[in-house]
Amino acid sequence: MEKRRRSMPAVLAVALLAAMLPSGEAAYSSGGGALSPGYYSKSCPKLEPIVREEVARKKNETVVTIPAVLRLFFHDCFVNGCDASVLIASAKEDAEKNTRDNDSLAGDGYDTVNRVKARVEKECPGVVSCSDILALAARDVVSLADGPYWTVELGRRDALVSRASDVEGKLPGPDMKVRELTAIFKNGGLSQLDMVALSGAHTVGFSHCTRFTDRLYNFSGTGKTDPSFSKDYAEALKKACPRDVSDTIAVNMDPITPITFDNNYYTNLLHGFGLFTSDQVLYTDSASRETVKQFSANQTSFFEAFMASMIKLGRVGVKTGDSGEIRTDCTAFNH
Repeated sequence: MEKRRRSMPAVLAVALLAAMLPSGEAAYSSGGGALSPGYYSKSCPKLEPIVREEVARKKNETVVTIPAVLRLFFHDCFVNGCDASVLIASAKEDAEKNTRDNDSLAGDGYDTVNRVKARVEKECPGVVSCSDILALAARDVVSLADGPYWTVELGRRDALVSRASDVEGKLPGPDMKVRELTAIFKNGGLSQLDMVALSGAHTVGFSHCTRFTDRLYNFSGTGKTDPSFSKDYAEALKKACPRDVSDTIAVNMDPITPITFDNNYYTNLLHGFGLFTSDQVLYTDSASRETVKQFSANQTSFFEAFMASMIKLGRVGVKTGDSGEIRTDCTAFNH
């Protein structure tokens, strides 16, 4: 789905400005505009308290809000940048959200953003982009789950295009190995360290059994269980996810602290408790093993790396200046 564009210059490659804004906040230049933590300080000064209040309200209704918003942000940024294109609802079902890779995105993520947007529009109509709201909400769900809190750069504009055909091959998959994962992240200018740090988001949330049952019952076509699984964990998963399991049944990504944002994800990997192949290989592959061990031993180290990687991810492919719009409804392009 695409909105007809007016003629505009191509988006420039992002570059970090050496200069500082008058307020003393570092700016990040992209597409002729600049991202800055203080972007809405005058035009919508109550923005961040509003976002946090609405996100907290939704999280108190259902803890699914935490992984739902975080995953929505990831899926948005990995496909053509952090531009809220994943939020578009198309009557023709030809937008990003209509793909198989995005079918599993929980509705609570979309609902959170839409609630926040409605509240922000009452306070500051036509000022704040949906992509910035999603970036702030992703930060807030992590913080509200006892994770770190970081300063979010703002000033993104919303995409004028959302095409289902753009999604394939852009997102990390549950069966990927370290080399494949690293390549996906590299496409967004992110490093292997960023990949391992951002994978730590799996410390919260859940997965449908059908996403990993091959590891339990037919690993690499052998008809056996993936030997990198802890035997006890594999047996517990088989009870929760039998061979003929419904595609509606889900289990926690982190069986120990499923609704707390902590470094337990990495400790789980040391003991064979990684749910996806893409999780467990971070420890079985020597290329990333030491980072996993470091994050397992030191939560502060993980939190610092996660915050830095989230800021980098938030800069991927952003639209600023004349390269996008400020939607009044996050699910539809402006008319």
